[in-house]
Amino acid sequence: MAASQNPANIHSGRDRRRTWVAGSVVLVTASMLGLSFAAVPLYRIFCARTGFAGTTQLAKVAPMVKGKRTLIVRFDTNVAPGLAWRFVPETPQVKLLTGQTATVFFKVTNLSENETAAQAVYNVAPGQTGGYFDKIACFCFKEQHLGPHESMEMPVVFFLDPALEHDETMNGIEEVTLSYTFYPAPTGAPVAAAGESGSGSRL
Repeated sequence: MAASQNPANIHSGRDRRRTWVAGSVVLVTASMLGLSFAAVPLYRIFCARTGFAGTTQLAKVAPMVKGKRTLIVRFDTNVAPGLAWRFVPETPQVKLLTGQTATVFFKVTNLSENETAAQAVYNVAPGQTGGYFDKIACFCFKEQHLGPHESMEMPVVFFLDPALEHDETMNGIEEVTLSYTFYPAPTGAPVAAAGESGSGSRL
């Protein structure tokens, strides 16, 4: 007959297993939490570098060589609920040769009796055009502050990369829509991106 195990050893083994399982659960939970926080900035970096989901690109200067295709760039402006601003482009659309730089102004007005702050989010459609839509300057790069009934004109300087002419997915696309939506800014949240400009002239 086999010798019976010591109850103390049995309990000790169970305690070690429970401790190991508990530690593993904590480690996995912490890892998943860390990945969830990292997912947002990593997604943004991925979109910025690839143009995925209509994310536009950043450029310091316009290309030296112009392309051959001419496309229409339309402008769509929106204001989120709860923000008493009026937001319109100076023109509904422009015709643009690839590689040609364009400057378009947008006017925003605070309709409220209080100073308010907001920041614009943006994208372009169709989505595959994001990788070829390059901004040199944009008001969307930082938080905008307006006093009661104050207005401001804000420029966007951009071009369409001539490289789009060699992308088969861009064949047949004649129009691109640049869309902005202003959202109320979180109080005290630092939103300006380092090294990016986008100032406007107050009226």
